[in-house]
Amino acid sequence: MVPGSQDIDETTPLLLCSSSSNVEAQNTTERVITPLPKAQLAVLCLVRMGDPIAFTQVFPYIPEFTYACLGGSRADPSQVAYFSGLVESIFAISQLLCIIYWARLSDKFGRRPVIMTGTLGVGIATMYFGLSKTIADLLVSRFIAGVFAGTASVMHTILGEITDSTNQAAAFPLYGLVWPALIGGTFSTPAAKFSIFEKTIFDRNPYFLPCFVSGLLSITAFILAYFCMNESLPSKRFSAEKSQTPTNSGSIDNDSPVAPPSAIELLSFPIIRALSLSGCALEINGSSFAVLFVLFCYTPIQNGGLAFPPSTIGYSLAFAGLILGAAQVFIMPILLRRYEAAKIYNMSIAAWPITFLIFPTLNMIARFGLDENTGQLSTYSNALLWVGIVIVLTLSRIGCIAFSASMILIRNNVPKPSYLGSVNGLVQSSMCFSRCFAPAFARLVFLVASISYNILGGYFWAVFHACIALIGCSLARNITRHSRQ
Repeated sequence: MVPGSQDIDETTPLLLCSSSSNVEAQNTTERVITPLPKAQLAVLCLVRMGDPIAFTQVFPYIPEFTYACLGGSRADPSQVAYFSGLVESIFAISQLLCIIYWARLSDKFGRRPVIMTGTLGVGIATMYFGLSKTIADLLVSRFIAGVFAGTASVMHTILGEITDSTNQAAAFPLYGLVWPALIGGTFSTPAAKFSIFEKTIFDRNPYFLPCFVSGLLSITAFILAYFCMNESLPSKRFSAEKSQTPTNSGSIDNDSPVAPPSAIELLSFPIIRALSLSGCALEINGSSFAVLFVLFCYTPIQNGGLAFPPSTIGYSLAFAGLILGAAQVFIMPILLRRYEAAKIYNMSIAAWPITFLIFPTLNMIARFGLDENTGQLSTYSNALLWVGIVIVLTLSRIGCIAFSASMILIRNNVPKPSYLGSVNGLVQSSMCFSRCFAPAFARLVFLVASISYNILGGYFWAVFHACIALIGCSLARNITRHSRQ
């Protein structure tokens, strides 16, 4: 017998069996779900609340606050409108100018110090805003708050670094669930609502309480981050571990910091370009809807709206928040386990054109069911109208799922792990760019092109934004084309 000839035949099946067993064991290991870092995720979600609350809590009362800072009854109404819009937008402008720099600083010095600096800065600037007495105070405080809110992209980066592909389906929806509460209307002018606030600082500064609550939330988040948040930047984390572990003399240190990539370098990757452009379009849809829904509900029926009182609009927005929360917690994790994030992103963003096109139908229902003598809607028309409103709000919240899907796509497609902070900063900058002009532009299209000139029967704004949303859908297809998963 030739040595080895028979051994090959006898051992080959064993090797194949052994190899097959190893593959099965490896696949089993890969399917093990990493436990969520619940404490870190909870702190991160609380820190995350600072940016959107600081940005939006002023909206309910900013016209009145601006009116007071301009001299009250001596104020020019045109100036009130102008400065109100400027105060609203300057936050996003300063945030846009600083996002990419905060992201690059976090890549170099670590996520934790950047996040803590931003959170504390937003809290103090928001409180300063509530104590403003002049227009200059309003603008300076909002500008400063926007500068520190530029750290928002770093929060997205931390989420990507404390999770992996096995648990991101649970973590990202929970993170996306943390959206701002509408506290501005509830806590403004408290002395006029509750006698306990009379002759206090909240009486002398009627808009300080909502700013104080918002700022206190950010400062609380800063304290928790100081004591509970761990560093997630890989180079910093590994360096800390090495300092506590003896190193071998022959080991090579590969964890030295590298220079953060430039925006041009990042945009050379097709998937990063696709995420940035699509993110810009997505933010236009979301920001425009937030403005248009309120304007549409408030506008008289004969002018193309629904003539809802502010309280009804508030209840509708609260309902929309509940829809988003339910979708994020119960539906999105299931979708992420069954479909790729790119497919979910495309399905989500496809809801926006339909959302905008349904608006004219709602006004038609209101016109058809309006009793001109009483000014009330018939029972049938009112019921049908609310069914339509629920559909619009549900579709808009489905469209907002794309924001969470975008964060997952960034994490899964970053060219290098060390680029995660810079990529998040770039994509968030593109979104923030849209936030600078989209609300004001949407308001202009609604009031001028549609209401003043009655283009397309007053429904031009809906058709216009549906077309913009279709462009966003087209841009989103590039993500599917270039995404790794």
